[in-house]
Amino acid sequence: MLSLIRRLRQKGVLGLNARNGAYILPHNPRRLYPLVDDKLLTKKLAAKAGVAVPELYGVVETPHQTLDMLDKLKGFSDFVVKPAHGSGGDGILVVVGKTKRGYRLANGTLVTLGEIAFHINNTLSGIYSLGGQPDVALIEYRVKFDPVFEDITYNGVPDIRIIVFHGVPVMAMVRLPTRASSGKANLHQGAIGVGVDMSTGTTLKAVYKNDIIEEHPDTGNPVMGVAIPHWKRLLTIAASSLELTGLPYQGIDIVLDKELGPLVLELNARPGLGIQIANRTGLGNRLEKVTQKRQSLKSLDERVAFAQENFSAE
Repeated sequence: MLSLIRRLRQKGVLGLNARNGAYILPHNPRRLYPLVDDKLLTKKLAAKAGVAVPELYGVVETPHQTLDMLDKLKGFSDFVVKPAHGSGGDGILVVVGKTKRGYRLANGTLVTLGEIAFHINNTLSGIYSLGGQPDVALIEYRVKFDPVFEDITYNGVPDIRIIVFHGVPVMAMVRLPTRASSGKANLHQGAIGVGVDMSTGTTLKAVYKNDIIEEHPDTGNPVMGVAIPHWKRLLTIAASSLELTGLPYQGIDIVLDKELGPLVLELNARPGLGIQIANRTGLGNRLEKVTQKRQSLKSLDERVAFAQENFSAE
């Protein structure tokens, strides 16, 4: 056990206590957390800064507004309902199509407008929000993912999670939906986390329920060796998150729409640590490199170049 701990430390693997004590608490001011904990506020900040996000169709703040929103949704065949203060993908309802019998969800289930209304009202009550506090529901554009992921995803939209420290992208993974995750791209719900070479944007091996894998469990296709489109642009968007929120340590989730290109889904002041397993290396050594050099990295281009030059696959 001691030898295992030593090996993990040598690779810079961080646990929750080390991450919180050395990076999140000293660097992330609590007063800035609402900028990322509130998805509506994040969306407004991004739009103001010219960062592309999924189009917002509407916001429901009270049960009385639910009926008006349902009337508006009759004109849409697909959309997403999500809590403004949710976490881990909980409470996200993805409608992918409309039939005579109702609306089809990403997992194939058919629901009625009444059931969608029930879900919205549950969202308002705070069932899915951080701390169980009353929430608001966001209704937005459903992303149509880039075909590069078509063979390695199941009934959902993959996203790219990038960890950023002082404006330098330090580690990334692609989160691929599976049957077990019901089409959601969240590791704790059963999605796959695929490591990414920061230099080239090429996928590496993956983690699935704590196992290292090379093929998608549902499609059987290899997850390694996929070149992610717009890679430098994705890194630049991630690097700009420092100016967007002022938080030195954060995670940014980006999706690739086949028509609109990169869209920012959300930001997170406490991104999970499963990304280390996906990349089979630790965050600690990379974060320390940024700590040593960050004063000399002024521009977005410098920070992106530093990431690509220093954080290639090990």
